[in-house]
Amino acid sequence: MTDITTDADEAGFANDRTQSNTFGEAVRSYVNRVRGGDMGALPAVAGLLVLFIVFGLANDRFLSALNMANLITQAGAIIVLAMGLVLVLLLGDIDLSAGVTGGASASVMGLLIAKHDMPWGVAVLGAIVTGAVIGLVIGVLVSKLGIPSFVVTLAFFLGLQGLILKLIGDGGSVRVDQEVIKGITKNNVPVMWGWIFAVVIIAVFALLSLRSHRVKVSKGLQHQPIAVVFAQIGAVAVILLVVTYVLNLNRAPNPGFVIEGIPYVLPLVIALLIFWTFILSRTSYGRHVYAVGGNPEAARRAGINVDRIRVSVFVLASSMAALSGVIAASNLGKVSTSSGGSNTLLYAVGAAVIGGTSLFGGKGKARDAVIGGLVIATIANGLGLLDQAAYINFIVTGGVLLLAASVDAISRRRRSASGL
Repeated sequence: MTDITTDADEAGFANDRTQSNTFGEAVRSYVNRVRGGDMGALPAVAGLLVLFIVFGLANDRFLSALNMANLITQAGAIIVLAMGLVLVLLLGDIDLSAGVTGGASASVMGLLIAKHDMPWGVAVLGAIVTGAVIGLVIGVLVSKLGIPSFVVTLAFFLGLQGLILKLIGDGGSVRVDQEVIKGITKNNVPVMWGWIFAVVIIAVFALLSLRSHRVKVSKGLQHQPIAVVFAQIGAVAVILLVVTYVLNLNRAPNPGFVIEGIPYVLPLVIALLIFWTFILSRTSYGRHVYAVGGNPEAARRAGINVDRIRVSVFVLASSMAALSGVIAASNLGKVSTSSGGSNTLLYAVGAAVIGGTSLFGGKGKARDAVIGGLVIATIANGLGLLDQAAYINFIVTGGVLLLAASVDAISRRRRSASGL
């Protein structure tokens, strides 16, 4: 039980047992945790800030409203795919087929629309069901037969590419002209609704944070100082309001046109972030995922159905991969035989790890996918604006991923040495 409780702290429950009476004590406690190796997403956030500063100084177009909207659109599919991979990585497993699962699922969606004239909702549902079925088969093979996830998903990585070739045809593609699906990345939320969306998110976050603090105080549970709660609310408010302001500016390159508003992909990513943050941090299912990832045997002895958790995680991850494939198809305007291939999976795994998710299992959050995805997209976007050769992008991205993995390994050693 001790191992399970310790691993569940990664779900965000650690604050229930850590109390600092003042803001200063809370800051010192956080600094001590960082020194002890519990750095969380701090390296990724610091790296993202450095990238923004460097690219912003190197090219005045980088921080423009037009490029910020492009950056969010480019990051959308990778972030969603990385969110699904975070779930798998939490168990200490890997899914090498996630990228092509998204491509195969998007192919099903494209064919349902183009060949069978299905409504967009039915087509998207078909894509998600396809992803879920693929995840179910992978999960059963891994959990019931005991085949390593690396081997199973490598086999599916190869097999699903053949399925995409069969569905679309060698060298072919299927255009995605459906307006709603195209609008995920091509259209923008009206300016007024963008502000309403931002204010509602801030208000809900503030109410939930204050309610959680009040409940802990009333029940005598250990809690953070109220100043820290207000600081967190303020930070979220500033980020959302600044992003909303920038994206609501007219970013059309030509004076005769108006392009303004938040790309629809951003509210979709935020909704998924809120959903998975809640699932992992405030539900028994989330606790069980962290427990299985931290110590499967201890979780089994505690009464957790480890096989069921593992199967469900692969189903959910593949469903997220399918949704990522839909977003990618929206951005490209088509589904092709190369959809989900190339570096898609590598970038998504890199995003999760760079954001702070451990490759060793039991440590990670949904926000890691968002932060890491932004880092990956920022590198590609910034180097593109600087007209750097493609090989530079690969070298820099690979270096950042290696650095993130090194930080994770060093952090584990320091936490072990400090008894955290």
